Amino acid sequence: MIIEHKEDINSNFEGTIIDIETIGEFLNQYSDSRRYKGIQLVIFGFINRQVLLIFCAQEIEAISELKEKTEKIIDSLERPFYAFNSEFERSVLFYELGKEINFEGELQKKKYESKANAVRELGIPNYDDPFWDNGYLCMKAWENAEFNRAIAHNRACLLKERGILLKRGAGTPDELRFIKEE
Repeated sequence: MIIEHKEDINSNFEGTIIDIETIGEFLNQYSDSRRYKGIQLVIFGFINRQVLLIFCAQEIEAISELKEKTEKIIDSLERPFYAFNSEFERSVLFYELGKEINFEGELQKKKYESKANAVRELGIPNYDDPFWDNGYLCMKAWENAEFNRAIAHNRACLLKERGILLKRGAGTPDELRFIKEE
């Protein structure tokens, strides 16, 4: 089953900010998209001018349903796409959906910038994030069936990323090598 969280919203930017939550382990022996091959999508969230919408798989068996829903939705979203650390979203979606999805805007000022630091420097609120920008704690919450807390984290991430976009804009994502097979 998929849990859906929807909020009507009024945002002053063009395009769509995408933020995902995942489970799994990084394959750190790789420096390309294969690093993300062992990671599964469990929450797909986005925010645009009109809506904040989050879809959460409620158990392992619902992950394939979430992937199908994400694939149907993503092509209908308004461009440009933004993400904080777009390499993560692009790579996970590449392996989960089987296609390259271009992101035009990178919300990280520099590689490995933490969202917590960006939020603090820009004076952006926490938006009731139960994990204070710690995605690992979100993964653990999802694994423990604390879906409302995981959704609250994704919601906060989307609102924080909107704040980052509005306060300092976006850069161009780094090139990424997508590799299907080893």
